[in-house]
Amino acid sequence: MPKKTTRKKKGPEPLSLGLAPHEATADPPAEIQKLVAAVEADGGAALAAYRDPLGGHWQILASLPIERVHPTPFQRDLSDTHVKRLSQAVEKLGRFLDPIIAVRRDDGTYWTSNGNHRRAAIAGLGGKSITALVVPDPGMAYEILALNTEKAHNVREKSLEVIRMARDLAELDPLPESQYGHLFEEPSFLTLGACYEQKGRFAGSAYQPVLKRVESFLDVELPAAIETREGRAQALFELDAAVAAAVAALKERGFDSPYLKNFVVARVNPLRFKKDVDAEFDPTIENMTRAAADLDVTKVKVDQVAKAAGAAGE
Repeated sequence: MPKKTTRKKKGPEPLSLGLAPHEATADPPAEIQKLVAAVEADGGAALAAYRDPLGGHWQILASLPIERVHPTPFQRDLSDTHVKRLSQAVEKLGRFLDPIIAVRRDDGTYWTSNGNHRRAAIAGLGGKSITALVVPDPGMAYEILALNTEKAHNVREKSLEVIRMARDLAELDPLPESQYGHLFEEPSFLTLGACYEQKGRFAGSAYQPVLKRVESFLDVELPAAIETREGRAQALFELDAAVAAAVAALKERGFDSPYLKNFVVARVNPLRFKKDVDAEFDPTIENMTRAAADLDVTKVKVDQVAKAAGAAGE
């Protein structure tokens, strides 16, 4: 039988997408002219208005008063170490060459969801203003979080960012949670975010593998969805308490490993060897909590714990 061949997907033709250089500038539409005037009234300076060369969308390159620029209230917290490194690099170079992205608020302030560490670095150096790409659509404050790659997120940071975003959207435009899936990325971040809000040192990464198997975006409006996430956080706290008790019992028997929690979580995970089984959050977490409480630590062997150095859910 001849071998079946698969046709490779054809990529875009070279030089076929977006605008030619001369097409990026033209007479700005009324919406952009209004935004330029607002930036000037806020004490800023509109340096240029142009069309994005990829999608043709209008935006403004502006110099904004640093005191008017703030992070979105739903993004991750600042890393002091990262701000210090940026400050040292900018100070050494004597130039700021990486504009932040910002949207204007009705009160004349500006939100940046891509550039908060750069904003803090410039402010810390005593800067009076900061260069920004001002986007006319306020909804981009949520969308452009996906572009924020200046410092990789860990599970805690990402989860807190997502739950804060959900709470803000619940007041602004409370659509079903599932309609914001492209912004939230993974449903587990919402539940873990509700955990981290209450317990900043919660070991969310230990539970994330099983959560990815049992979580999905909810088809209910955000206020109700957030209540569900908070309830699931309480269920995870109960599971974590049972896991902590099992870990303590293992330590009493002389086990000393940084992977004890991973081991216990993996041991009580009913989905560990069931790769293609659909499962739901409530019964799975309830079963894991019971199994952790009933774990017979006298049957645990050293080599079993050593294997837990991998992912907790595998």
